[in-house]
Amino acid sequence: MATSLSMAVLAAGGAGHALVTGLDSDIERVDPFKDMKNRPARGDGTNLLLVGTDGRDRISPEEKAQYRLGGEPCHCTDTVMIVHLSEDRKRASVVSLPRDSYAELPAHTDRSTGERHKAHPVKLNAAYAEGGPRLTVRTVENMTHVKIDHYLEVDFMSFVEAVDVLGGVRICTSRPLRDTVTGLDLPAGTHELHGGQALQYVRSRHVDGAADLGRMQRQQRFLAALIARATSSGVLLNPVRFRRVTQAVLGSVRADKDFGTDQLVDLGRAMRSLSPSSSEFTTVPIGTMGYDVKGIGSTLKWDGRKAERLFRTLRDDRPLAPHRSRSEVLRVEVAPQQIQVQVENGTMTAGLGQRVDRGLAASGFRTTGAPVDAQDRSLRRTVVRYDPRWDRSAKSLAAALPGSELRAVAGQGKLLRVIAGADFRKVGKVRAFDPKEKEGESGTVTGDQVTCP
Repeated sequence: MATSLSMAVLAAGGAGHALVTGLDSDIERVDPFKDMKNRPARGDGTNLLLVGTDGRDRISPEEKAQYRLGGEPCHCTDTVMIVHLSEDRKRASVVSLPRDSYAELPAHTDRSTGERHKAHPVKLNAAYAEGGPRLTVRTVENMTHVKIDHYLEVDFMSFVEAVDVLGGVRICTSRPLRDTVTGLDLPAGTHELHGGQALQYVRSRHVDGAADLGRMQRQQRFLAALIARATSSGVLLNPVRFRRVTQAVLGSVRADKDFGTDQLVDLGRAMRSLSPSSSEFTTVPIGTMGYDVKGIGSTLKWDGRKAERLFRTLRDDRPLAPHRSRSEVLRVEVAPQQIQVQVENGTMTAGLGQRVDRGLAASGFRTTGAPVDAQDRSLRRTVVRYDPRWDRSAKSLAAALPGSELRAVAGQGKLLRVIAGADFRKVGKVRAFDPKEKEGESGTVTGDQVTCP
């Protein structure tokens, strides 16, 4: 949501104050930095602390039933992320902090009881329950030594409204995702998730044995897909849609008092070049998964050495993910070597079939080596025809043919058919994603690695 908020104001770079004036008046204000002392030194770039709260006290009984949001509100944080925007505004780094992380709260006054507490250990999400935004910021800064510049807070319904206004988000999954607690039920494949279903996707933690860590990975993938939708849907170039998105997002968040019109305009001007490939996502390294603390229970203890290296990289305004060449091949689910292809020339251009066949073979696809002319020689757009039973192979093949159209043909069998159209330019390089392949430090991935091909 923090990243989507930033993306939603990109168009302000062109329209400036005229477009965003008055929108910041809809933001509910908090002062998380009041009277804070001994804060970390400010580094290059901008750090936003994104806090997601359960917000059950603002949801009707009907909405609770619809979105499986039973139970009493805990008045605690469901999600905690640091979003770092580089000084040159060419990169966004998102670091998830598990809500069950072992944390030590500084001395503070309990916001509910007024009682003065000494420093004591808790799970990270309890910082908000005991001291609200201010104690949450203090605790995160103490743990990471990263100075927080801005604070943004969203709840369940804020999330639903923002996703719906953006028109939904496309998510791909290679296996079924089911969670009886949230009601999530997604078969393997590609899905357009709108508000309620998107909420189920980012909340589910009973999909597999990864529990909360798996949920954070899905949240990161959702943010990457949200960036892709915001940058490709025309929202940022359409003043009317832009204002609608901005009103929906800004009208349902809480933010620090200094996050106003000037910041929106500056952020918009600075972030024009942000894209899924320039966004990166990671989770703070965990040293002990079941660190038991008396009176608190099982917590997640950070790996001190690796965590310090991660946050030092953030403070130094350096990328978390390893450098990747722009020409790096696309990752696909099925290896090209496993996909059989017959190429047809759907145009009157002589030799086009041979060009496509050679290009696919060079990328590893098992072509027949004998392209033929299609019955229809007036095709403008390249088509991939496939049997629905081999849909994953078809998506991998289509990834190598940018702009191609997928057409399911029942009973076609394992052999996929490519009918080359007038739009064909070149075959892109692809290879299967290897789950054993080493990612960046702390499992860092970039947005283009985790969004749909």
